[in-house]
Amino acid sequence: MVAQKGKDLLLKIHNGTAYVTVAGLRSKRLSFNAETVDVTDAESAGRWRELLGGAGIQRASLSGTGIFKDAASDARLREVFFAGDIVSCQIVIPDFGTVTGLFQISALEYSGQYNGEMQFEATLESAGALTFGAL
Repeated sequence: MVAQKGKDLLLKIHNGTAYVTVAGLRSKRLSFNAETVDVTDAESAGRWRELLGGAGIQRASLSGTGIFKDAASDARLREVFFAGDIVSCQIVIPDFGTVTGLFQISALEYSGQYNGEMQFEATLESAGALTFGAL
């Protein structure tokens, strides 16, 4: 993958009929994690740790910080958070693909300084299996 513009990493949230891009996100971070299951015992060669393949829990986390630009996507984020809903989201990774699956908004923060714009920060955690589609 060659260098890409950070603004092209998109978060889209389903509004009941279609995916809408969460507008105003200035910074975004997507991370994938997998727990390991340690099966090391007294007979492990050289006392090196041994792991059990395919046994841990996998998860994805997405966080973003931005400014309010689009009333519809802002309202959707608030609605989903306060209802505690789990919704379908898409994360578009330029020149790589699209990750789609169920997510829950685990944090929604608002901040602002007296001489600056109002900002928000959202954190989403995966709530099921994710699928990947190449672009």
